[in-house]
Amino acid sequence: MHALNLQPKAITLAERLADLAVDALIDEADLSPKPALVDRRGNGAHTDLHLGLMHASALALWPAFKEMAEAALEFGEIGFPLREAIGRIGREGEQAMLATTHGVNTHRGAIWALGLLVTAAALDTKSNGTSAVTLRAARLALLDDRHAPRPLSHGAQVAQRYGARGAREEAQLGFPSVVQRGLPQLKRSRAAGHGEQNARLDALLAIMTDLADTCVLYRAGEPGLHAMQHGARAVLDAGGSASLTGRRRLHELDQQLIALNASPGGAADLLAATLLLDRIERDGLFQGAF
Repeated sequence: MHALNLQPKAITLAERLADLAVDALIDEADLSPKPALVDRRGNGAHTDLHLGLMHASALALWPAFKEMAEAALEFGEIGFPLREAIGRIGREGEQAMLATTHGVNTHRGAIWALGLLVTAAALDTKSNGTSAVTLRAARLALLDDRHAPRPLSHGAQVAQRYGARGAREEAQLGFPSVVQRGLPQLKRSRAAGHGEQNARLDALLAIMTDLADTCVLYRAGEPGLHAMQHGARAVLDAGGSASLTGRRRLHELDQQLIALNASPGGAADLLAATLLLDRIERDGLFQGAF
């Protein structure tokens, strides 16, 4: 084989964004010890999930994320045609996910959140700061997809029942749990020298302190949500996951949420969104690189 044929193929913008989205999902899954969530220790509060399944699910979503970015490049502007295109791609991605997981919902919320962010990032490669990307994502989320099925998801049902902000509203508001909680805490913990894994755990906890997590509400009601929010705050108040006292509080929170069958899946999806936006912003991948 000629040596020139061994040169790596140039990666496209859509492929790179899909890589980043999948990496964010895998990094979120691997992060340990997360309270009541699947991680390297075990299944948390779940009986139908495990780490290998989370990895397989994330990898199965790569084509959908790539196609969403390509749709953004094709349409070139925020409008109903793009919104309906990514809605269709997202539903196809969900079916690919369910085929891989044999019907287990591993990443339905993440398809929505990360799909919007990947699309928003691809729309303007010269303006990929967090505020610009989340604003474009919010504008997309505010548009109605006339082809979307109308039955309410579990999260939407719970959001209506408790008056909570569901995944749809979180996106329409520009991901405040990410912009105001997750990313600032991630950067504070890094600056304090807590190490990357602890910084990510602290970012997850910061999201949990304020989020009306519909996954928790669905599984454990308001007692579960109260336990999640106050327990996460107790960890951060004790010095975060890098401190001995904070680690003890984190273990207590983990045990409490498992006992309540309360898994903060909504917070986990938003941590993945946090990690995706952080990489887009830090790596400077889209400033004329493609």
